[in-house]
Amino acid sequence: MTRLSSITQINSLSLELLEAAGFLDLDSLARVDAASLIQELEKANKVLRITDSFPTDLDINEWIAVARERTGFTMEEPVLVDAVPSEALFAIPIPARLLVDKEVSIDDIPQGVPLDQAMGDAGIKGADLVSPRKISGQTGPLNHVKIGDITSPRLEIDNSRIKSMPTLSDPSHSTIHADRIALICAPLKETNLGRNPKSRRYIRGVLHSHPLRIGISAWVTLSLYLLVPSAFISALLLLLSTQAPKYFAWVPKSILVFPASLPFFGIAYLIWGLGSNCRICSQKLFIHRTCLKNSKAHHRAGLGYILPLCIHIILFKWFRCTYCGTPVRLKK
Repeated sequence: MTRLSSITQINSLSLELLEAAGFLDLDSLARVDAASLIQELEKANKVLRITDSFPTDLDINEWIAVARERTGFTMEEPVLVDAVPSEALFAIPIPARLLVDKEVSIDDIPQGVPLDQAMGDAGIKGADLVSPRKISGQTGPLNHVKIGDITSPRLEIDNSRIKSMPTLSDPSHSTIHADRIALICAPLKETNLGRNPKSRRYIRGVLHSHPLRIGISAWVTLSLYLLVPSAFISALLLLLSTQAPKYFAWVPKSILVFPASLPFFGIAYLIWGLGSNCRICSQKLFIHRTCLKNSKAHHRAGLGYILPLCIHIILFKWFRCTYCGTPVRLKK
């Protein structure tokens, strides 16, 4: 398909106007007569306001002549626009780019008329849109579209599988589901057997969906908090023992384990600590954030929030979220 841009006589605005009217290649331009083309271009320009300098009749005739010369079109062949009844409906394809560039509102675009309400030769009744041959599932006149067989019986809904709301709300209808909900909301009775409900050892809150991950993350984060200053001090002492052995000969070589293990715990923190969230608000538990914390969050002056949180998780198997304050437990 040769595009209209190959005709040098057509400038950019005229090319845009032709494309808006539906003429995208030389073949479509060659099959239209000058009068019909002018009418189509005027309609497109009236709606889209593409250009103020409308092409002259001489320019349009020249475009059609070049298109017919390059495509080999002869006047004996049927003309595209003349083959359409004069009262037939027309539709102008409107690219989104033109609407934006020309600041055309949706309300400015005329509304199309349904075919079953159109007058003249293009009038079509809704009952004539589907022929009996199409309903039977045969191919259309051009043999490239196969219409589905709409006479086949429809699948009916199995009413026996529909359950009413009272049935679903009955606890005896789904014992497993009810037990699961109860376990998430409150711990088992044997979990807190003999424990004071007012003490920290009393496990409370909703059950976390990944309790093992939270426990490991607490251990890793706490170890990393203690390991970073230990590694720094150990590295400094080892350096001093090599530079001033007279005064630091007492430093054991075994403290090298602290800086050596720092990368291992750092990787473990990236894997476990960064991905641990609160089940309720989905906030990251072991990442420092400068924001308003909940009044019930685990906090100690000088230690911040994360270190007391880790200690509380390890000792008591439950915690309060730093951000939403919801109690979350790690044991059933």
